[in-house]
Amino acid sequence: MPRKKKFQLGLVQMACTLDPARNLRRAVAGIRGSARKGAAVVCLPELFSSRYFCQSEDHHAFDLAEPIPGPTTEALSEVARKAKVVLIAPVFERRAAGVYHNSAVVIDANGKLAGLYRKMHIPDDPGYYEKFYFTPGDLGFHAFNTRVGPVAPLICWDQWYPEAARLVALEGAGIIFYPTAIGWHPHEKEQYGVAQRDAWKTVQRGHAIANGVYVAAVNRVGFEEGADGGGI
Repeated sequence: MPRKKKFQLGLVQMACTLDPARNLRRAVAGIRGSARKGAAVVCLPELFSSRYFCQSEDHHAFDLAEPIPGPTTEALSEVARKAKVVLIAPVFERRAAGVYHNSAVVIDANGKLAGLYRKMHIPDDPGYYEKFYFTPGDLGFHAFNTRVGPVAPLICWDQWYPEAARLVALEGAGIIFYPTAIGWHPHEKEQYGVAQRDAWKTVQRGHAIANGVYVAAVNRVGFEEGADGGGI
């Protein structure tokens, strides 16, 4: 599918609460607001429907997962159709009993599912215990055809790997989206914050320059306290 020559993006950076229904309402408001301002494609942050639960290992957090298609994708498909926007929507996916993914769907402007990506690079660090929750993706790296042309969703830690960006660019992606949930540990920000942020920006600029594509990253905002008293 040929790329649309020029279009606007909407990146919904939002504070996430403990209430998934409230988070969905915030996301929908952001999508509709972006559409009113002329956005043709809108991206939500990683795991937007909940707080970043991966700060600790908690079996109860698996209750947040849902299938694809499921309640969140069905609700957002209707929003995308009515707003006539392409939507990148991250979902905590329950694929089968005991198999969960950190995923993102691409919903075309007609409300139909255009693609599904399951996060391939899964971190396991203090405050980011994602290997406890997520099985690495099994679908590969792909660009998906939409009304604005081919787009590619990758997710957060994928940002640090040049191979992922190269592979989706070779498939024709005109823009790479990185929905993200990343922050600083409160005790590290003063010492490492400037350098970490500079590296984060630089690596994404490198993907864009090396592959001749646009790159858009969208994060959540605010401070999310962890169960251990820490937070990001």
